[in-house]
Amino acid sequence: MAYSELIKDFKRIRAYLRSFYVYGFRHREDYTQKSARSYDNERRRVESWLGEYMSFRQDAEGRRVFLSVDSRAIPENPLYRAFRAKSFTDRDITLHFHILDILKEKSVSITGMMDALTERLSGFESDDLPDESTVRKKLKEYSALGLVTMRKQGRETIYEIGGAAPNLSSWSTAIAFFSEAFPLGVIGSFIQDRIPERFRQFRFKHHYILNALDSEILFELFSAIGEHRQVTITAQRQKVTTLPLKIFIGTQTGRQYLLAWSPKTEHFSYYRADRIDSVKPEEVFACPDDLEERTNDFCAHSWGITGNNCFRLEHIAMTVFVGPEEGHIVERLMREKRCGKVEQRDDTHWTFSADVYEAFELLPWLRTFTGRVTDLQCTDKRVLNRFWEDFEKMSQMYGGGSDAVS
Repeated sequence: MAYSELIKDFKRIRAYLRSFYVYGFRHREDYTQKSARSYDNERRRVESWLGEYMSFRQDAEGRRVFLSVDSRAIPENPLYRAFRAKSFTDRDITLHFHILDILKEKSVSITGMMDALTERLSGFESDDLPDESTVRKKLKEYSALGLVTMRKQGRETIYEIGGAAPNLSSWSTAIAFFSEAFPLGVIGSFIQDRIPERFRQFRFKHHYILNALDSEILFELFSAIGEHRQVTITAQRQKVTTLPLKIFIGTQTGRQYLLAWSPKTEHFSYYRADRIDSVKPEEVFACPDDLEERTNDFCAHSWGITGNNCFRLEHIAMTVFVGPEEGHIVERLMREKRCGKVEQRDDTHWTFSADVYEAFELLPWLRTFTGRVTDLQCTDKRVLNRFWEDFEKMSQMYGGGSDAVS
């Protein structure tokens, strides 16, 4: 098959980009799904979109290709280019221009549309005219996209062009920010294509461009959330049917997570969006009356995204020493306390406390206060044991001893 930069299914290119250019840094020989020629075609396809952002390293095993992007130098997410490479048939492009051009002139029924298409296309040598079923499907597709509106007139369905286009120029700044900072920013990127002068003044210190690869997954999840519909998620060759509830975004890594609830086990779980391979919509689910309350309670007592113990709260409290000139430590406690609270004990001691479903999640954060912790209490004794064991190991690494552990 000859090389083409257009793609039919984004799922394949998403997996390829992640495996070879984002996480994997693999060699050509590591591509085992198909032939080496398939690898070359996929590589050239990616290069046609992202060639200016590709780099490579040479090692003993060969050449490793990867993406290298300086967030300070790019005005917009380059991965959105992949969404503009969807393939189409000759008939798709023919019907697209003729249908919209006909509807600009007048509103028509399906009979009028077929007559107009026959008149237009009969002047060409090819006699391959579209059938009525194909045109109906295309009109229905455009109706779902908002390009065409349908109304009943007696027994006939009348098709007409969609409403007047809004003045996008007045929204250019908001659209530019949305396209780079929000989930499904690819929608904003496509809207920007319709603005004569694109707004390119934003730069981001932490620009999480990889989220663009999860846009199709998030669209399906947001649609299911809005419809209260269950979905079957395929992730790492495992399938699970669940009810999607919320999407969370990590402030440190930019990763996107789905919070879902299982009707069978009545259990909350998190799923990383970049590890979800596909989302299949299932039936609409009649949610329990108290599900929203239970969800809000779970979120109010979740420190991170691994808190699957939603049946018992654990209490944790940490007291730290803060010197007279160390107000920045207090500011940090206030800024990073999340679902906890911070109280002053005396002139030099402050206590952070929280009731959470998974106390182990706090350990990495608690360790950042090593050297200041004067007291640590937790109803889950495993957390205390782990913290002080790690403290003792670190103390021994730096020449201390077990007597350094209070």
